[in-house]
Amino acid sequence: MDRVDPFARRIGAMNTVVVAADGSLEGSNTDVFGFRENLQEQAPGWNAAAGPAVVLGGGGSARSVVAALIAAGVPEIRLVNRTVAHAEALARDLAQPDARITIYSWESRNATLREAGILVNTTSLGMDKELELDIDIKALPVSSVVVDIVYVPLETGLLAAARRRGNRTVDGLGMLLHQGRPGFEAWFGTAVSVTPVLRAAMLQTFASR
Repeated sequence: MDRVDPFARRIGAMNTVVVAADGSLEGSNTDVFGFRENLQEQAPGWNAAAGPAVVLGGGGSARSVVAALIAAGVPEIRLVNRTVAHAEALARDLAQPDARITIYSWESRNATLREAGILVNTTSLGMDKELELDIDIKALPVSSVVVDIVYVPLETGLLAAARRRGNRTVDGLGMLLHQGRPGFEAWFGTAVSVTPVLRAAMLQTFASR
């Protein structure tokens, strides 16, 4: 790459390459954009300062989500992962002076939910043909937003449980669609919107597999 955007550099991964008119290459990571736009669309008015963010997972998706939450102004992130070393590496790479990242073991995941303003599952648990996410959200405030970046099924067990108790929920399909917008617009020079028709088309595609 001749140029790499700041988010891709911080996260350590890129998913979009644009060839400029002079033939130079610019790499970016659009997952931060996708997560942010999806959250704003499905949970309008969400307040980053409402409480700590709990992020489950420590892989590549977690890096994008943590970067997005820090950029949004979340002051504290509670990072929960089975492999503590992975979570510690993420914290070292992404921590900012105004955003504290605290590492928690997987066994303490239920306790991290107290006073949280948002809960985000970035693991594959709950995905079709995968194990369900084993978490008790009883301690999570009803005012909290619950996000699952899984999109098959569209409503995971976590989102279903959160919806039943009154939490606002955000599914993962919107993140998938929104993260594709910057690349599409750069490659084809045409603005694109995430519409109900586009969502329905994607759902139909998944159903036909």
